[in-house]
This record gives sequence, C-alpha cells and structure tokens, in this order.
Amino acid sequence: MRLPCVLLLCLGAATVSAAFVLSPTHWTKIILTHHWPTTFCKMEHCHPKFNYWTLHGLWPDKGLACNSSWAFNSSLIQDIMEDMKKSWPDLLHPSSTGFWKYEWQKHGTCAAVAPDLDSQHKYFSKALELYHKIDLSSVLKKFNITPSEEFYKFPAIESAIENFYGAKPKIQCDHHTGNDAQSLGQIEICFDSDFTLLDCGKETVGVGLRVGKGRAGASEFRVCDQDKPVYYPPL
Repeated sequence: MRLPCVLLLCLGAATVSAAFVLSPTHWTKIILTHHWPTTFCKMEHCHPKFNYWTLHGLWPDKGLACNSSWAFNSSLIQDIMEDMKKSWPDLLHPSSTGFWKYEWQKHGTCAAVAPDLDSQHKYFSKALELYHKIDLSSVLKKFNITPSEEFYKFPAIESAIENFYGAKPKIQCDHHTGNDAQSLGQIEICFDSDFTLLDCGKETVGVGLRVGKGRAGASEFRVCDQDKPVYYPPL
C-alpha cells in the first residue's frame, strides 16, 4: 500500500523531530536565571541601579561554548536593544555589550540546537519573552516578599514561587552575609525543550559556566540553606 505523500512528509517530520528531542547531545532542560542586583553588586563592588530582578542568562543543561566561531553581533538584536538594557543589563559594565557576548558564546551557541533558538535574535528574544512571562519581582510581591531590612524564612520564599508557577525553583544565596544569615542572590526557573515549566533540581548545572572575565562573582552563589534566615536586601 502506498501512503499519501502528505502523510509521508508528516511521518518524516515526526521522525526528525523525535531524533532531535532524543539526541544525547541535545539539552533537555533550559534554565532562566535571574539575579538580584543589590546582592550581586555587594559581591562585585558595583553600583546597583535596578530594584527588580534582572536576567542573568538562559542556560541549557548541556554544552559549553558549542560553536566558538559563531561570533556575537549586537546589530542583530538592535530591535530589542532597549528591552535588553532594561531586563538583561550588564551590572558591571552598563555601557558594554560584553555580557551578552559572553552569554551567547557560552550558552546561546549550545541552546541554538533547538529551532526556536537557532539564531542570536531568537535566543535573546526567547529569553526576554520568558523573563516577562515569569515576572519574578511581581510574583514575590504578591506573597508579601519584598526587599527590606527584615529576614524571611527560606521555605516561605520557595513555596511562594513553587505555588504560583507549579514548579520548584532553584534559589541561591550569598553565604557571606554574616549574623548566621544569607542574602537572596539568584533564582533559576526551569523549562523543558517545549518551554513548559518543570522542577529545577539542586544540582549545580551551569554554576561553573558562569565564570569568566569580569563575571567571577556569580560563582559565589550557592543553594540557600533552608534552615537559615534569608536577607532580601533593598536597593
């Protein structure tokens, strides 16, 4: 029996799609990482100008600098540049595009095996899209978790995020706060290859990948201690 051409094309597409998803070199989880500017700048000795969570990166769980020849070109994202400056600012060097270049070369070139992320514009645009949908600052505020001189219990922060999104985040702190406390520093929200929310594990996927010239402070973030109070420092 001969199958109609249309059906054959559909079957072929499904086979290609399945092979893509199941490929051992393809990432299965991608991590939308936010950092809290006040904590970051305390660690890195910069001057925070943002009183909301900003983007740190969009990181696949597999791969590192997957295509070193794929150079970053800021002209390819000119139409989203204003949003990039506001939502994904370089806290250390505000007038530079070096942070975005670093993120693209280390993580974007690996994420690009997915058709939805296979160009610089798609990669950065998708990160911004997910960032705005998550709207982490507003969600925390809904649960009365706001920057202040008061301390929070870690389970209260974790459960607020998990209850709202239906997925467990990975929350990281600066553990050099003193007074047997820790400062809220970084929050990861995880998605599968279809960009559906899923639980983040506590493994250190990507932690070592963040470190580069001018970015060493990010390596200081570690998973928060559930039993210690959490400081959410104001601007």
